[in-house]
Amino acid sequence: MLKYNYLMKNIEIQATEALCLLLGKVSTINLLSVEQKGPEPDQSVDIVAQIDVSGKRHELVCIVKSSGQPRHVRMALLELFNYKVHHAHDATPVLIAPYLSPEAQALCREQDVGFLDLEGNARLIFGSVFIERQVASKPAADRRELRSLFKPKSAQVLRVLLRNPRQAWRVTELALAADVSLGHVSNVRVCLLDREWARVSDDGLYLSEPDALLDEWRDKYEPPIGKRLAFYTTLHGSAFEEASRRALPSDGEGSLTAFASFSAAQWLAPYGRTGTQYFYADEASLERLKSALKLTSISKGENVVITLLKDSGLLRETEEPAPGAICTCPVQTYLDLANAGERGREAADHLRQERLTWPK
Repeated sequence: MLKYNYLMKNIEIQATEALCLLLGKVSTINLLSVEQKGPEPDQSVDIVAQIDVSGKRHELVCIVKSSGQPRHVRMALLELFNYKVHHAHDATPVLIAPYLSPEAQALCREQDVGFLDLEGNARLIFGSVFIERQVASKPAADRRELRSLFKPKSAQVLRVLLRNPRQAWRVTELALAADVSLGHVSNVRVCLLDREWARVSDDGLYLSEPDALLDEWRDKYEPPIGKRLAFYTTLHGSAFEEASRRALPSDGEGSLTAFASFSAAQWLAPYGRTGTQYFYADEASLERLKSALKLTSISKGENVVITLLKDSGLLRETEEPAPGAICTCPVQTYLDLANAGERGREAADHLRQERLTWPK
C-alpha cells in the first residue's frame, strides 16, 4: 500500500506540473493557485486550479489516475460528475493520466470533460479558452502491454475466445481450453477488461468488442517465429491437393501440420489462387511433407513454403473444412493474410467478411 501511495503521489506531482505548463502557454490565462488535495473521504478530486481569464475567474477540478485505460476512465468520469453535482457546479472537470488512448479521449469528449495526459495530449474548454493538442507517441509501458497481449501463450487464449466471442468462460476453464497457466489467463483477462474489449457476466468472461480486439491484433501482428524453408514440387492442382490432404496428420498422430496463409484461405473462404502453397509444421511433420509432396529444396523460384514453428501453440486451433484439409483457424489465417501485402489484405478482408463477423 505504501508503494501504491508513493506512486500516486509521484503521478499527482507530474500531473500538477503538466497542468501548470499547459496553462502557462496561453497568454490570456493568469494562474492564481494550484492546490493538491489530500485523501479526504467526501472528496475525490486530486488537484484544484484557480485561474483568471481576462478578469473572469474559473476553477478546474482534476482527478489523477495511474491508468488511462477506458475502464478506469469511465470510473473517473463518474467521480468527476458526482463531485461537480455535490461540490462545484460551475467548475470545469479535468481528467489527467499518464496516457489516454483515442478511445479514452473519446469518452471524455462525450461527457464534456477536459483531459490531459503526460504524453502531451490535451483538451481543455472553459470560457473563451480552447486548448487541444494531439501527439502520436505512446508510452513504452502501453506498447509493452499490447505486445505482451499478442505473444504466443496469450494469443492461444485470444484464439479460444474468438471462436465464439459471446461464450462466457471461467478462468480455470479458459486456461484448460487454451493450454496455458492460470496466470496467463488472468493477465489477458485484466488487459481485455481494462480496454473494454471484454466484460464479465455471471457465467464468466466474454468478448464484448471482438472486432476492436482483432483490429488491434492485426495492426500489432508479428508473424510466428520459425524457420522458413523454400521448396519446389512438380505436383499441381488436384494432384497437389490430394497429396497434401494425405500428408496432413489425422487426430492422434502426434505431429502438427496445417495449410497456412493463402493455402488455408483457399479452403476456408476461397478468394483467389496463388502460385505458392504455404504450411505451418513442426519438425516431426517435415519429412512426411517432403516425401508426400515430392519436395526439393530450392533457393529461389519456390512454389511451396513451410515454416517450422518454434512454438506450435497456434496449431492447437485448426479447422478441417474438407476431409484431410487441416487449416489454420480463421483468426490465424486472417492475421497472416492481412500482413502479406496488398493481395493478402484483399483476401483477408474477404475471409473476415465470410468467417469473422459477429452480432453486435
